[in-house]
Amino acid sequence: MTTLKDIEIIKTTKSRLDPALLENPGFGTLFSDHMFSMDYADGKWGTPRIVPFGKLEVSPALTVLHYGQAIFEGLKAFRSKSGRINIFRPDKYHERMLRSCARLCIPAVDYGVFLSGLAALVKTDAAWVPSKRGQSLYIRPFIFASDEYLGVKVSGTYKFLIITSPVGAYYKEGINPVRLTTPGEYVRAVRGGLGSAKTPANYAASLLPAEEAKKKGFTQVLWLDAIEKKYVEEVGTMNMFFLIGDELATPSLEGSVLPGVTRDSVIHIAKDWGMKVTERKISIDEVFATSMNGQLKEAFGTGTAAVISPVGEICHNDDCLKINNGQTGPFSKKLYDYITAMQYGDEPDKYGWVHTIAG
Repeated sequence: MTTLKDIEIIKTTKSRLDPALLENPGFGTLFSDHMFSMDYADGKWGTPRIVPFGKLEVSPALTVLHYGQAIFEGLKAFRSKSGRINIFRPDKYHERMLRSCARLCIPAVDYGVFLSGLAALVKTDAAWVPSKRGQSLYIRPFIFASDEYLGVKVSGTYKFLIITSPVGAYYKEGINPVRLTTPGEYVRAVRGGLGSAKTPANYAASLLPAEEAKKKGFTQVLWLDAIEKKYVEEVGTMNMFFLIGDELATPSLEGSVLPGVTRDSVIHIAKDWGMKVTERKISIDEVFATSMNGQLKEAFGTGTAAVISPVGEICHNDDCLKINNGQTGPFSKKLYDYITAMQYGDEPDKYGWVHTIAG
């Protein structure tokens, strides 16, 4: 198994870190000094390395540019009050990455390499991990096909990279409620397609509907199933939950919904709190009907970037509904506070979800 000592580390001669930038890092625009890199050729992965962050020189014939054979992940590291750094549920993110790799015909990366690589990278760039609550170091592992070939086929070579970025809130609303709208004529994924894989194609399909939604004042799109266009699936960057009476309901995973790690965490926590949790089909008509009769108490999205994002309004066709008077609900807030406290080390890790490294 690959360990930290097996990774070749080449450090930059001059750090680009400006501490003032960490005061308000935004999201996804600032990158740390180093990156993890490993190449696949001749049926095996090569030597893992940490190298200075920089541009890649690629051929215009690179197969990923033409046929999209690529996958990615996104997880976070958090600085605790003690100064140590916590990486949240790396094993679950690796599990999902393996499923995405299998669906895109990309060779698997061993968990030892994955964990050691991201741990070594975070440790090398520990100064880039923000100390302020609500901020973290976003970790982006990704793999892409690197053959130079014009023709639809499985690549024989690949590049695995991990880059990191200090971040604040993903949505400008933060923990305040977001506004969602269904996408009309557009669909995201069908069963048997790529909906359950974390691959760039899924996100490319969401860009136009998301842009149209934003022009109308919405935060994101609430996707419905592609066949009947009546069952809620997910938001552009989040899974969805509805608190209906005493039931916490979330759309079931049936091949067209991304299995979120935060989604899995919420299900575990809610069950542990004694709640009734169901994974089932939820129609948009049910959402509106339960809102009308007062049963729909809260709705929220879950995802690595936002953690918990309360939903204050949903619009479908020409109808709109307010949820909890457009305010953050007590259950959404309780979940957000509990999960983030665990991530920052302020709450005991009773589930064994936190991997801690020295700061």
